[in-house]
Amino acid sequence: MPRLPHLAGIAATAVAVGVLASAPASGDEPIVSQPRVVAHFDFAAGETPENIALEPDGSADLTFAFARQVANVTRDGDIRERVTLPAVANPNTPIIHSAIVTGIARAHDGTLYVNYATGTSKTGIWRIVPDGSRPQQIAKLPANGLPNGLALDEHRGVLYAADPVLGTVWRVPVSGGERTAWATGTALDPVPSESGFGVNGIKVHDSAVWVSNTDRGTLLRIPVRRNGSAGTIETRATGIDGIDDFAFIYRHADTVLAAVNATSQVVVVRPDGTHSVVLTEQDGLSNPTSVAVRDRTVYVPSASYFATEPDPNLLLARLSHR
Repeated sequence: MPRLPHLAGIAATAVAVGVLASAPASGDEPIVSQPRVVAHFDFAAGETPENIALEPDGSADLTFAFARQVANVTRDGDIRERVTLPAVANPNTPIIHSAIVTGIARAHDGTLYVNYATGTSKTGIWRIVPDGSRPQQIAKLPANGLPNGLALDEHRGVLYAADPVLGTVWRVPVSGGERTAWATGTALDPVPSESGFGVNGIKVHDSAVWVSNTDRGTLLRIPVRRNGSAGTIETRATGIDGIDDFAFIYRHADTVLAAVNATSQVVVVRPDGTHSVVLTEQDGLSNPTSVAVRDRTVYVPSASYFATEPDPNLLLARLSHR
């Protein structure tokens, strides 16, 4: 596949990135060390990993955006299986203009949910069950949008999809059905003069939905009210231009590792909003798109969208604390 300009649109435009703030180490400061690339993928075949979910055995389920696939990759870098989303005639996805698989979330029973953006009626959330049957669309999302990050709240039985083009967080029952525009507002909107990518990454954490806004360089928290509606959007960090998806390090604390796509970095974002770089291009990153954390292992897929010599890959590192 040729390197087309629209490849940059999935996460961020190659814009100048501001200086990332740093802060003195605390007693619980995370340390990311021993980075190693465990798998390299085929850029020309569309194997550009956009998002990640982890299996109990430590393997990673990756969405290969332009291959329209979900692939399971072991900790040793072997691809064990692939699922391909159905082809679409004349895809017209905003900004991208191709059919792409983006966000992924895994349920405890092994069911996978993915966002599929096509610019057609097939745009929406798709379910992949472990028995090997074909992927099934369970909800339609607007064809003029681009669903990207995806998060699952099994307690409430809902999925949240972040649409960076429409500046909307959609909510859909996990069983499928009608979508609801759960959260909207300026804080979620793209900046037209930049990449056109607003709300992007998304996670459910401690009774709230957390999202990133790529154009605005922000990390946001949206409380979930008792009735399930969205509370007031809170800004938790700023100045992280090009931020993509992210992961929480602790179950009940607000420390985040976030992928910064355009500059090939991973940053730690602390509860007070300060942030500093913990992984770089020198460690093997090539336009990282997302982060996952399991115990003391950090997983970072890179899609290599902007690289002169593309090297989409999966990097693993060790997480410890001072």
